[in-house]
Amino acid sequence: MDKIKKIFKKISLVDIIILLTVIIALLIGYITFKQIRQTSDKQIVSTSQVVFHVFVRGVSYTGSGLPLKPGDKTFITIRNVPYTELEVKDVIAQTRKVAVGVNNDIKVIDDPAYPNLYDLVVVVADDAKITKDGPVVGGNKLKSGLPITIEGATYKFNGTVSDVIIQNPEE
Repeated sequence: MDKIKKIFKKISLVDIIILLTVIIALLIGYITFKQIRQTSDKQIVSTSQVVFHVFVRGVSYTGSGLPLKPGDKTFITIRNVPYTELEVKDVIAQTRKVAVGVNNDIKVIDDPAYPNLYDLVVVVADDAKITKDGPVVGGNKLKSGLPITIEGATYKFNGTVSDVIIQNPEE
């Protein structure tokens, strides 16, 4: 009995905390190894090509022809975090429109008040990790409404993702 009392007198609170920390770490490691708890890399279901549309509203541009063209490279920034340069697959540009007419004779024409104001849809593609929550690009879940900046040598436009299309997922 005296030996046990001497051992407990030598053990400090710090020793007990260290021992408990080691036991908890071993327990978490065992649970992860037995796949009871999933780590982030186990949540990836597959990888796939993802095509997404970036809607840019109210671009003022007075030059001849828009600075974005299919086949060009554009640098993407997602949520103010620089990501990568991607190829522009397509660009759909429309000037602002206005409805004019009387009674049932209504026509939609270019708005003469804003001749140089465009709404753009820029289509880009990238490889994404597909998870149960959807595609992940640059560490961000790619969903409609995600703020994105597209930037080139002569332009920088802020827009939002308006459509996400997952191409043939590889399992």
